[in-house]
Amino acid sequence: MGGKQDDNEAYGKAAKYDPSFRGPIKNRGCTDIVCCVLFLLFIVGYIVVGLVAWVYGDPRQVLYPRNSTGAYCGMGVNKDKPYVLYFNILRCVVATNIISLAQNGLQCPTPQVCVSSCPQDLWTVEGFQLSQTVGEVYKDRNVCQPGVDPNMGVMESLQKELCPGFLLPSAPALGRCFPYPNINVTLPEFSIDNSTVSKGISGLLDSINSRDISVKIFEDFAQSWHWILVALGVALVLSLLFILLLRLVAAPLVLLLILGVLAVLAYGIYHCYQQYRVLRDQGASISQVGFTTNLSAYQSVQETWLAALIVLAILEGVLLLMLIFLRQRIRIAIALLKEASRAVGQMMSTMFYPLVTFVLLVICIGYWAVTALYLATSGQPQYVYWLYNTSTPGCEDAPVNKSCDPLATPNNSSCEELTCVFQGYSSTGLAQRSLFNLQIYGVLGLFWTVNWVLALGQCVLAGAFASFYWAFHKPRDIPTFPLCSAFIRTLRYHTGSLAFGALILTLVQIARIILEYIDHKLRGAQNPVARCILCCFKCCLWCLEKFIKFLNRNAYIMIAIYGKNFCVSAKNAFMLLMRNIIRVVVLDKVTDLLLFFGKLLVVGGVGVLSFFFFSGRIKGLGKDFENPNLNYYWLPIMTSILGAYVIASGFFSVFGMCVDTLFLCFLEDLERNDGSQERPYYMPKALLKILGKKNEAPAGDKKRKK
Repeated sequence: MGGKQDDNEAYGKAAKYDPSFRGPIKNRGCTDIVCCVLFLLFIVGYIVVGLVAWVYGDPRQVLYPRNSTGAYCGMGVNKDKPYVLYFNILRCVVATNIISLAQNGLQCPTPQVCVSSCPQDLWTVEGFQLSQTVGEVYKDRNVCQPGVDPNMGVMESLQKELCPGFLLPSAPALGRCFPYPNINVTLPEFSIDNSTVSKGISGLLDSINSRDISVKIFEDFAQSWHWILVALGVALVLSLLFILLLRLVAAPLVLLLILGVLAVLAYGIYHCYQQYRVLRDQGASISQVGFTTNLSAYQSVQETWLAALIVLAILEGVLLLMLIFLRQRIRIAIALLKEASRAVGQMMSTMFYPLVTFVLLVICIGYWAVTALYLATSGQPQYVYWLYNTSTPGCEDAPVNKSCDPLATPNNSSCEELTCVFQGYSSTGLAQRSLFNLQIYGVLGLFWTVNWVLALGQCVLAGAFASFYWAFHKPRDIPTFPLCSAFIRTLRYHTGSLAFGALILTLVQIARIILEYIDHKLRGAQNPVARCILCCFKCCLWCLEKFIKFLNRNAYIMIAIYGKNFCVSAKNAFMLLMRNIIRVVVLDKVTDLLLFFGKLLVVGGVGVLSFFFFSGRIKGLGKDFENPNLNYYWLPIMTSILGAYVIASGFFSVFGMCVDTLFLCFLEDLERNDGSQERPYYMPKALLKILGKKNEAPAGDKKRKK
């Protein structure tokens, strides 16, 4: 007894009885005020970053291409001309790398004009057309630069590069007209074959020209979106039914899952033994293989299967022993699962709180994405003088590459072919010099706000479910609006505590990202020792992140109940769990197994139904409900499966939070109360029966019995 008492003292003293305690404390004060002020100041700074990005940024740089003069295609005067046509795109392929070209705004040393559609046929200027005018040759094509005199000779327009000398059959990609791959034709200036075009243009088209696929995907969604909503509705109903039915089938379902795991392990032992026996008879030993990096080679040696057999046998034995010696705690876990299902049934509004979390997460992620886009496009357009034909007489001293203003008067140089063209976006200026720091601030803001929103959801749900547990007469003593009360209480008093926990988690996640970035950059230059050390650091940070999430989750539960600051709540929760560590492990694993089965049931059921319906194996319900005619039937199937997983995760996260909250309340109930009239237990009768405890009947009941 003395050793057990010492162990309890090592993890703090048991909670003492408080006659005034009746669930989540209503008279509470603000917690972690310093962190709350810091978080609010950070949000103000985050808003300032957004304003700076909005002032200096221009997302049109990403959404719309520019022509040679810097005018946007697809808007303004070029609203009906959304594509850019390169006069001689082969200069881009020959003169520079096409990938680096894409990274620099797809600008290349050839005139570019806005066109309403990309050329579909091969066309070249014939010899007899050189003596004609621009209006006669290009009258139906509209591919010359704006303002070209239609009475100008074709030869002069080609020399000044005001009109293209040829057009290639093209397709739009990222708003630019790129020639089709694998075309073979000879032109006066270039020979287009697989050796030149395929190396540059074909690869770019294969990677970014998804026009046809995009159209088909859009058509599939247009045809099937209402059926996808039906599939998501089925996922919602299945998730809700699974949680509500746990009140009736929790015990047999948990037993079935445990027996299923035992059966799987038993089959694994049998299979490993059969493989080991066959290889043993063949004399296949590891000495014949030796050390090799080809891991598949170890499948053909007996030692591999023997090791797997031993590991599975140990797991089977441990699970059987746990089932035998921890059966009492498994029964407690099942009773808590039933009580959690009952709590959810009494407060159905909690099942739809993930929608609030989802909306807040969309706002956080959307704000960061828009801010990052504006910051990335904060450079000002730069224009320089350019000469496409450097051998033009009289242009030897032309100010090529010098800055110019496209809205100013023409240059005073004697070189008439000198034009002011768009070069790119500047990397100077206040916003550009601080771009990296602003982006880092934005990433930190993204992680901190997202983690805060998740913490808010956990604390609000914990407050609602705690009010259910500490209601002595259910449902009479449950507050009228427990979820709304918990939401208002959490925002009013505990914003700082949630920000504190979210900040700790954010710093660990940022450290993991930095470590992953370093690993990616130095992957090719590391020796085995450095890689081993880096992997150890990554593993340690991963474990630390998991531990902090676990600690934060339980700290938010204690905050919701007692209203203390984050550090005190985290300490009390940790000590309480450590005083009941075996119950914690059993409940955690049983809950994880049950929720995994629930997700598998919901997602698998929706996936199977979607596959049979969208593939045509299940027919529609009549003329108005026919199967959609799809190009890629797997697309709505994957969308339905992903949506079902999101819905199931949202529902089961509420259920998991309910189980964790009730579990902590149950542990506190055991320590605070003893079943007497003054200190009755709040736990349900099923738990009292399992623990062999009972509440004394009130004095009035005793008299009536007499």
